[in-house]
Amino acid sequence: MLKTLQRLLVGHRVRALIGKEFDQIRRDRRLVLSLIVPPVLQLTLFGFALSASVSNLRLGVVDESKTPESRELVATLTESRSFRLGGYYASAEQLGDAISRAKLDAGVVVPYHYGRDLRRGSPATVQFLLNAMNANTATIGQAYAEGVIQSYNQQLRGAGVQASVERADGPDTSPRGQVHLVPAFLYNPGLVDSWFVATGVFGLLLILNSSLVSSAAMVKEREAGTIEQLLMSPASTAEIIIAKITPLFVLLSLMMLLALAVLKLVFRVPFHGSLLFVLFGGVLCILSGISLGTVIATLSKSAQQAQLTAFFINPPLSSLSGALNPVEAMPGWLQPLTVLNPIHHFATIARGSMLKGSGLATLWPNVLALLIFTLVLVSLSIWRFRKQLS
Repeated sequence: MLKTLQRLLVGHRVRALIGKEFDQIRRDRRLVLSLIVPPVLQLTLFGFALSASVSNLRLGVVDESKTPESRELVATLTESRSFRLGGYYASAEQLGDAISRAKLDAGVVVPYHYGRDLRRGSPATVQFLLNAMNANTATIGQAYAEGVIQSYNQQLRGAGVQASVERADGPDTSPRGQVHLVPAFLYNPGLVDSWFVATGVFGLLLILNSSLVSSAAMVKEREAGTIEQLLMSPASTAEIIIAKITPLFVLLSLMMLLALAVLKLVFRVPFHGSLLFVLFGGVLCILSGISLGTVIATLSKSAQQAQLTAFFINPPLSSLSGALNPVEAMPGWLQPLTVLNPIHHFATIARGSMLKGSGLATLWPNVLALLIFTLVLVSLSIWRFRKQLS
């Protein structure tokens, strides 16, 4: 048996057939590129974009004390790689509004008596606000801040700042002169991690499923020859496009309603905002996904080629969406690319409306971006489909 196998492997006919296969692969440049480029690109993107580390959190400050001690505290927090100064605010309400609009990731409120308490050797309390939509980021941010404050307290003790206040009956040995951080987790007080992931996967399902289903349906019809039958009908191109999109749109809309029910009943995601607002964003996502799938189908000659093209496009869309991992955890050079991702904008809309109760006044940039993406993809898909019909 071994001799037979050896004869097959070293035979001239086998060598000739192997050489022929290599020649075919060499001529098919698209196949070679699909085997090399997507794995390298996806490994790079996933390695950077799905990092669990969090750094350079945008920190807003409300300094009611306005003393050297309060300025030293802010400098200590922002000198670390964990936080960067996002600006000063006049009140805690303005700070909370900035966090709600996603301009900040965290905020610190220094009370007016902070400097006085520290000089007297009394405990100085500082409020620390965190955007807890992503429970993992909020937990890491709290740990970073507490670590910075702990080191700062050690410096104060070493400098003799927390000297005990003399009382009539002797020195006061109670712990005084330390900074105490009081965290407040906004929008997710219970730090339920599934809320962030579930709302992100919601957007992934809408666009990726829509693109996969529509591309598969289009390629299947072309291979079956039914598109040629449509050309012989008296229907116009616009009527053909509407007829082909409508059933997919209805089925995917039902899937969206089912996904919303799962979010509410299974994951207990709160709905603080308008359900119609989320549904409107979902409709735009479905239209974007169907249009993307149509473009993929018109660029592919077979179902296998459509699957390879989708495999090349969909993973970067997922990793650069911020749906599974916070955008803040990505490297700085990757973060601007999320603006070009419709999934990112829908995830922001869904989380902002459901968890924060935000509306169009806050989320209009994301709605506008998603609307532009939808119009561009729909126009491109119509142009490609008409070109294919012609």
